[in-house]
Amino acid sequence: MRPFLVVLLPALVLPLAASAEEPAPMGHVHSMSGHAMHGMPAAAAAPREPGQGAFAAIQEIEEILEADPSTDWSKVDLEALRRHLIDMNRVTLEAEVKNEAIDGGMRFVVTGVGPVADSIRRMVVAHAATMNGVGGWTFEAARTEAGAVLTVRVPPQDLAKLRGLGFIGAMTRGMHHQEHHLTIARGGHPHP
Repeated sequence: MRPFLVVLLPALVLPLAASAEEPAPMGHVHSMSGHAMHGMPAAAAAPREPGQGAFAAIQEIEEILEADPSTDWSKVDLEALRRHLIDMNRVTLEAEVKNEAIDGGMRFVVTGVGPVADSIRRMVVAHAATMNGVGGWTFEAARTEAGAVLTVRVPPQDLAKLRGLGFIGAMTRGMHHQEHHLTIARGGHPHP
């Protein structure tokens, strides 16, 4: 009789444990929800990365909006955020940058062709307006036919830092990007 109980007990307990798990909606597994993947025990590691940075950024914002009961869904515009992330991608990966040392700072001539030039104009002008004056750094941007020129002047003690950061470092300074993405997704216009 004991061998029968050894076989029967797991057969009774496993379905009960499985029924305690909520099914993941539409077969998706969310890393924070604790759901197990089909055929994978709950204790096994589940993938956490969505596979693409822009997708992950949009997913993060979507989760914040879902969790906020005050979200006005009639104003939410994740498509605007997707377009902004496309601009970020083009400027980061496809723009050509020429660095020029100037008195007290750097001038960055940023160029591209077609949609890359459009993205450069939007991103550089918006970032300069947002970051001008922060930490004693001044940002000036001017649109050009092929993109934009960004002039950054800094206190003397930050000159080596600016040279080391270069254009992309100057563009990424400030932790405003995440809040900026949330503002865009909520239908706002974060740039002055």
